[in-house]
Amino acid sequence: MAHQEIDHVSGVSTTGHEWDGLKELNNPLPRWWLWMFYLCIAFSIGYYFVYPSWPLVSGYTKGFLGYSQREAALADAAAGQAARLQLGGGLKDATLQQINDDPKLLEFALANGKAAFGDNCAPCHGTGATGSKGFPNLQDDDWLWGGTLDDIHTTITVGIRSTSPDTRVNDMPAFGKDGILDATQIKNVAGYVLSLSGGKVEGADTAAGQQLFAENCAACHGEDAKGLPEMGAPNLTDAIWLYGGDEKTVVETITNARRGVMPTWGGKLDPVTIKSLAVYVHSLGGGA
Repeated sequence: MAHQEIDHVSGVSTTGHEWDGLKELNNPLPRWWLWMFYLCIAFSIGYYFVYPSWPLVSGYTKGFLGYSQREAALADAAAGQAARLQLGGGLKDATLQQINDDPKLLEFALANGKAAFGDNCAPCHGTGATGSKGFPNLQDDDWLWGGTLDDIHTTITVGIRSTSPDTRVNDMPAFGKDGILDATQIKNVAGYVLSLSGGKVEGADTAAGQQLFAENCAACHGEDAKGLPEMGAPNLTDAIWLYGGDEKTVVETITNARRGVMPTWGGKLDPVTIKSLAVYVHSLGGGA
């Protein structure tokens, strides 16, 4: 029998293993650790027989309890889907105003619309629906095509300059690009337009700009420049600008026009989802 070496510092025997002069002591495991180890072994044996635990060729062991987290999750999902279908059926048959007036339908529509907005609209309008340059802020109650429930529903359904035959279209002339107005005239129009909301263009003749506006722009924006929703023409007096309200941007808009596009969601989203989106967006800052 080999001589057992005792460590002279701790008084504990060594295992005989040595690495670079370091010797391993043969300390016993703590009793609490051993008991935890034995309990884990006992628990795993019990779990093996009580719960599903082992894969088979075409399935798995069911366990004495027959419990399955997967089956429980599927049952919960089916119950949730059934509840959504029941409420969704109510949305499908109800008018937008009926949905807005019914607390239960409204609650479901807002939740459903918020989820659909995040999936489909947030990439352009932002998660908070506050928009960015070229993408309208849906919380400011400023609507090109009207902010009623029906207006918003129609806009979502047919889109703007999109693929639907009924899509909304507002073709602003490119006054500079198409040679309708020269650079001086455009500057004067920009000066007049900006003056309506407190802005200014140095060197612009606003009186001449007002006359040019009446001759070229009032047909869509109105004589008072407050816009015409039926034409999709914005209000130019409220200092809310889709592309920016500085001199350079306004001149560029008059010169080259804008051709923003919103997708046609009719046919891509089901009617219940489109109704839910309309109600949700309207709740953010819709008109009447």
